[in-house]
Formats: sequence, C-alpha cells, structure tokens
Amino acid sequence: MLLSSLDGKIWPFFSAAVRVTISSFRFWVLNMFQGSITALITPFKNGAVDEDIVVSLAQRQIEAGTHGLVPCGTTGESATLTFDEHMRVIELVVATAKDHIPVIAGTGSNNTTVAIQNQARAAELGADAGLVVAPYYNKPNAEGLFQHFKAINDAVDLPIIVYNVPGRTVIDMDAETVARIADLEHVVGIKDATGDLTRVPQHRRLIGEEFIQLSGDDPTGLGFNATGGQGMISVTSNVAPELCSRFQDAMMLNDWETARQLNDRLMPLHQALFTAPSPGPSKYGMSLLGVTNSEMRLPLTEPDDVSCQRVRAAMIIAGLLDPS
Repeated sequence: MLLSSLDGKIWPFFSAAVRVTISSFRFWVLNMFQGSITALITPFKNGAVDEDIVVSLAQRQIEAGTHGLVPCGTTGESATLTFDEHMRVIELVVATAKDHIPVIAGTGSNNTTVAIQNQARAAELGADAGLVVAPYYNKPNAEGLFQHFKAINDAVDLPIIVYNVPGRTVIDMDAETVARIADLEHVVGIKDATGDLTRVPQHRRLIGEEFIQLSGDDPTGLGFNATGGQGMISVTSNVAPELCSRFQDAMMLNDWETARQLNDRLMPLHQALFTAPSPGPSKYGMSLLGVTNSEMRLPLTEPDDVSCQRVRAAMIIAGLLDPS
C-alpha cells in the first residue's frame, strides 16, 4: 500500500512546507498511476464469483504489460456484489498484482458511510488507492459532493481517485467542484468518463499538472492524453490488454504516429463493447478468446446477437481473432 503523507499532522506549523509535500506526493503518485489501467470484469460461475478466474485474469493483464488494475469498479458489476464478494475480489487482485503493478480498488457508494467502510477495508487489504465514484441516484449538489469526499478523505489514510461518470450517476462534477475536492489531502486524481476533452485543460489550470487525470472513455483516449491526460482506466483492455498497453506506451514515449495507428485498430472495438450494457460485450469478447465465460449477474443480461456480431467483427479488425 502507498505510504501516506503526514500533511495533516504538520499543517498548523508548516503550511508552506506541507503544500510542497502534497505536490511532491502527487508527483510520486503520478508516476505510479498512469498508462493502461484495466477496469476488470468480475467473472461468475453458476451465479458465484469465480475466484480462480479472477486470479487468472489479473495474471493475464500483468503479462500483457498493463500498467494497473481496477477491481470492483462499474465494469466489475460492483453494484451487484455483496460486501464480502467485493472485498474478496480486491484481496485476490492485490495478492496477484503485488510487486508487479498498482491496484486501484473500486470503493465508491452513494452512501458515504458505506464508501468509508469500503475504502477502509481496501486499505487494510493493501490496495494502492480507492476509486470513489460520485454518489449516484441521490443527486447531491456541489457542497454535498465535497462533504462526501471530505468524509472519506478524513476517515481513511488511502489515496483517492475521484470518478466522474454522469452517464451512470446522473450528476456531473464540474471542474470547479473537482478543484475544491482536489485540495483534500488524499485526493490525487480523477477518472473522467464524460468524454469531454475540455475537462483536461480545465483541471490542469485549476489544480495543476501533478493532479492525475485518467480517462474513463476509451474512444477519446488519444485526445485525452494529447491534451494532458496520463492514461486510461479502460474497458477495452479487458479484451485487448496488450494492444491497449502498447497504445498507452506509445503516447508516454510521444510516439503519436504509432498511437494513432493502434487507435485506428482499437476504435471499432471501443464502440462495439458498448452496443449492449457493459460489461456484457466485453465478457462475450473474452469468451471468444477462451479466457472466461460470458455470464452476467442480474439485472444485467448477456448481449444480443447484433451486439455479439459487432464485437466479433471488431475483434477481427483489431487482429484478435482469425477472420475464418
């Protein structure tokens, strides 16, 4: 687990030094959370979490060059996992990824108390950060959002990646609200799934370059990094981990021509994986590769034939399947 900063303890006496410490801490974390970070699916077998496949999927990602893992995010169907299942998946992924790549555990909830419990347990299990989604359904205002993240920040000594995904939460965290939240001690970055590329320079201007900006929208990943982002928490990398890691590697090396070529190969897959409720298409694509089955947990169901055909065709374009 990441070492925590001591900012809160020395703030009354060395406020200027603390701001330097926060900046240095974020710069260190920036180098840790970047590139292709996979929002892992949660595999099921006969209705239960398939723990053996959880481990094998994490190993597959590490071998493919993935830069980080997110267990139990939205793509991991966290909304339908029990607390024990949720934490067991995080435990398995942390144990597998230890000494290899960082783990950002999905810990968010629309209940602040539950989010604190999730964040605390993830810290105990050795996660490197918590991915905390904006509260969904409740529709809090800007003050409510700030107080939600402040409560988690104050309760648990673990870095926080804020997750803004208005397509699922209904609310959109504007740049000014994110900037206020970013001033909290443990908040180190954001996963932005708005697809709005103007957010990247807004966050850079309001918060600074050390604030980690990770895209949560695969199709706009190239533009996101070109405007100052550091990587992607990706759905597509479940199906194509090696291609996604090469894509991010190319951008980190400023090899934009290679990045564009890989983006062209991946774009049909990015789009196909959302032709039905996610992660259904991703699980189907992975089943074609023989790495897991396509079982979902209600209320989500497996994708229809049209979606499956789109996924198969996109995987052929990407070079993941033989056309025959």
